[in-house]
Amino acid sequence: MSSRPRSRVARAGLNALAVVVFLASAFPVYWMVNSALLPNAVVTSSEPHWWPDRFTLANFVEVVTEPSGSIAFLPALAMSVGVTLAAVVFALLFAFLAALALSRFRFRSRRALIVAVLAIQMIPAEALIISTYRVLDGWQLLNSAVGLALVYIAMVLPFTIWTLRGFVNGVPIELEEAARVDGCTRMGAFWRVTFPLLGPGLAATGVFAFIQAWNEFVYALVIMTRPEARTLPVWLRAFVQATKETDWAAIMAGSTLCAIPVVVFFLIVQGRMAQGMVAGAVKG
Repeated sequence: MSSRPRSRVARAGLNALAVVVFLASAFPVYWMVNSALLPNAVVTSSEPHWWPDRFTLANFVEVVTEPSGSIAFLPALAMSVGVTLAAVVFALLFAFLAALALSRFRFRSRRALIVAVLAIQMIPAEALIISTYRVLDGWQLLNSAVGLALVYIAMVLPFTIWTLRGFVNGVPIELEEAARVDGCTRMGAFWRVTFPLLGPGLAATGVFAFIQAWNEFVYALVIMTRPEARTLPVWLRAFVQATKETDWAAIMAGSTLCAIPVVVFFLIVQGRMAQGMVAGAVKG
């Protein structure tokens, strides 16, 4: 009988710890949004304002309408959305095919390829900047959305291959074999049985690839040198430097606008993740 009270106390302690971790993680985001909805004089005052008691949208209007250097917010947003979506779509396509090959087929140097994919992830991205820049310069792809998209595809591809390979391995091959016994072709068994079960893996991998490409700063700063070719992270840096005095409220508004597309993308994919996890549950 004494074990039950102890287990309840342990569970309550773990729940309390989870709440503390959640609040510690969510508070910076809340403070960013809260500061974006306050005038700059209120944000920089010594008295903290824990909620937007002097609500204003002037900071967001300033961010959207005032150019940062020679580029405004909307062109930078369009550049980031286009490059990131292209990187996610093509990275998932290539990684999906590679994960299938590594999981479902046995060929020479298969293990070496798996180790190479894992080792590539350990190489710091900054170590490849010079070589990447020279390659894109030779291809005439500097200050080009295509060139930056190619860089992002190569950057997120090892992670997506490794992650999707784990999801493919989690789907028993016996399901495809049973479908082939019932009369399906190999391709038909894959698309009708295996592919629907990989929905959660594709959604989860797409979210991580989207975040990685959307928040990338160094390559975008080096490759996209023209003002009209800036992505949002580079634009936000230029916006900070363009202000004579640090307008923290406007900076928080710009940071909030940069974070909104990631939240929207996650909310769109979240339903597919939950639906796929329920519909594609495999027991046995």
